[in-house]
Amino acid sequence: MRIALIQDWLTEMGGAEQVFKAIYQLYPQADVYTLVYTPQILEKLDIPEEQVTASFIQKFPFAKTQYRNYLPFFSLAVESFDLSKYDLVISSSYAVAKGVLTNSKQLHICYCHSPVRYAWDLHHQYLREAGLQKGLKGFIVKYFLHKLRIWDVIAANRVDHFIGNSKYIGKRIEKVYRRSAEIIYPPVAVQDFDFQATKEDFYFTCSRLVPYKKIDLIVAAFKELPDKRLVVIGDGPDMEKIKKLAGANVRILGYQPFSVLKDHMKRAKAFIFAAEEDFGIVPVEAQACGTPVIAYGKGGALETVIEGRTGIFFNEQSVKSLVEAIASFEGDIDHFKAINIRDAAARFETKRFKSELETFVNLKFTDHLKK
Repeated sequence: MRIALIQDWLTEMGGAEQVFKAIYQLYPQADVYTLVYTPQILEKLDIPEEQVTASFIQKFPFAKTQYRNYLPFFSLAVESFDLSKYDLVISSSYAVAKGVLTNSKQLHICYCHSPVRYAWDLHHQYLREAGLQKGLKGFIVKYFLHKLRIWDVIAANRVDHFIGNSKYIGKRIEKVYRRSAEIIYPPVAVQDFDFQATKEDFYFTCSRLVPYKKIDLIVAAFKELPDKRLVVIGDGPDMEKIKKLAGANVRILGYQPFSVLKDHMKRAKAFIFAAEEDFGIVPVEAQACGTPVIAYGKGGALETVIEGRTGIFFNEQSVKSLVEAIASFEGDIDHFKAINIRDAAARFETKRFKSELETFVNLKFTDHLKK
């Protein structure tokens, strides 16, 4: 069986890249296609560079860091890949990877992290936060996002079977593409996180410092809780804004090595998660340490955090709602047992993902051969 694996881009490590790494480990003989990559990320993924084919965007100026500037070329780039020699195509897509061209003899399975967020349900939020609601530049961006939406629906029809990374994303796939999706939760390297039963007296969060992650909301909430301590790890465009919001009880450490992040995660009283994520791997990693999670009660967190056992939810992305949730957690803190939290995280381990994905692919490929 000749296999091609497609990923939108391989330029930084994130949740989608961790999923792609697990998929590649299942099919190490496969050829890899992507719009743009960096050798450093391929090294982290243990993918030989000679096994990877990049699109023409790879040759554009600053493409490895500023590839999003080439959005108008994304659909053309992914359609430029000639995959006619493969029997099976697996795309890992949160943008355009699902749009590769295949024929009726081939099977295309898409692991969909999300329909393109900035083109669909986060369209207006994206324009607002980027300051693109008005003006010539805003008009141009709106035009290309409009064209992307049209292409995206067409591209979805090229997929034989969708896999969603959560029930939340399954509903979005149905809403946007009018397609059903199998749900296979992404892999979490539970074994890489050390369990610690005894916690210290501080709260913890980590993330890229970008608007939708709502780190500013968490920091602002702790300004209302001067007797509580918060540690923040991460870097990004919101760094200066967040530093200005921080009180004396908040330590912002910026980017830190993975070992430092894990050390804080296992020692923290609780991990705070304020984003509305498609799945959200980091809250599961926190639970793997035996650390309870205080999470915004929407999105994938509803499927990874068990209220009253592994954490609690707050209902609004507001300072007031988060402050109330922290007070509720403090009042019932003895109820959260670290060993129960760790056990709950085990249901997301990597070997479970690989087993479920391989079973699904084999079943669909067998059915495909019978047609």
